[in-house]
Amino acid sequence: MSYKVELKNKINRANFLPDRIKEANVLAIERILSVEPVLVDIDTALNVIPGMTKHMILHAGPPIDWERMCDPMKRAIRGALIFEGLADDDESAHDLLKNRKITLSPNHHHDAVGPMTGIISSSMPVIVTKDLNSGSKVYSSFNEGGGKVLWFGSFGKETLVRLQWLRDVFGPVMKRVIVRSGGISIWNVLAQGIQMGDECHNRHTASTNLFLKNIVEHLVSIGISSDLTIQVYRFIAGNSHFFLNITMSACKLAMDAASDINCSTVVTAMARNGTDFGVRISGLGNKWFIAPSPLLKDALYNPGYGFNDGAPDIGDSSIIETMGLGGFAIAAAPAMASFAGGGFTESLNITREMGQITLTKNQKFAIPVLDFEGAPTGIDIRKVVETGISPSINSAVVHKSSGAGQIGAGISKAPYECFEKALLAFGKKYRLAA
Repeated sequence: MSYKVELKNKINRANFLPDRIKEANVLAIERILSVEPVLVDIDTALNVIPGMTKHMILHAGPPIDWERMCDPMKRAIRGALIFEGLADDDESAHDLLKNRKITLSPNHHHDAVGPMTGIISSSMPVIVTKDLNSGSKVYSSFNEGGGKVLWFGSFGKETLVRLQWLRDVFGPVMKRVIVRSGGISIWNVLAQGIQMGDECHNRHTASTNLFLKNIVEHLVSIGISSDLTIQVYRFIAGNSHFFLNITMSACKLAMDAASDINCSTVVTAMARNGTDFGVRISGLGNKWFIAPSPLLKDALYNPGYGFNDGAPDIGDSSIIETMGLGGFAIAAAPAMASFAGGGFTESLNITREMGQITLTKNQKFAIPVLDFEGAPTGIDIRKVVETGISPSINSAVVHKSSGAGQIGAGISKAPYECFEKALLAFGKKYRLAA
């Protein structure tokens, strides 16, 4: 075959690229919408998370070296090493990390997710979420609640006590409860939560209460003492973000289902580690496209704190927006309007704007105030780059250096640069290889 004929054939094949992208994206959306996530079990991280070892700590966001990690992430990792008995104090924990005796790896590389610092260590109890259609499983830690906790980049005596209670008491009880229940449908809880004022990221009040309603009969029927029953009940009831980690596991299952589809421009993950913000694209495999993680410009701070005190955005919880909830469904949550700057009208505008960079509406999550329109779902890198509209992410703010933990909450914008880099890589891969 002559060079001219070969070139002509390559050009002809390239002309079909838009059709191939459309077909690939239709498949990606079908896979996302087909996932039926169910909370099926509780187990120990070492037992179930792929590749987990006793000397490994999983963290939020894309890969990052210890030296580049933000202060909250470093504090949480050192705390996890003390919790695991691998270090006696901060100094010995730091020595282990400095001498590379501990493996640090992103949750996303192990079928897992975690909010904020996202720390998972080997003996922690983890949520096991299963897709009933494919059989795939995803894992997440339990939400620790408020105060001095690892997920907010803090560690102290009370943190250690709570982690030990979660591992030795709460986890085993919840395992019995979930097994007895036969599994909890996560989409069913979230669909009701949307109707009751949750956007399913920063606000999980309704979803957490619905979950508690689903399990309370099983909790009182497993034969534990009344004191322990009340302890477990109070821990869940007193933590309005309890269902957050469960939501994240379901959203990761949905987005993983859309991964590795040739020619698809659908975003399958957004994650932050407090230093870098990374995105993954279906048609580009597991490669991360990275830019500096942003500070939250639109946020409400606790008294005594302000913009200059906050660390850059952090956490795997942006998988919720990747799936079309959280910031994409903020119109469903009137209580979140104050984070949107312009009030409730601005919340409506944000959800509508997210519709401009997505491929479909997910009717599982119908938003009442938008005449029960489905939540915008399926971020397309082409639409982000063409419109200049970046995904809106509801998030919390942790202190950048003091170990004070959460100091506020608000809205961040995914860096445009990530999507621009991804689109350039997509064009290079498919047009040159067409």
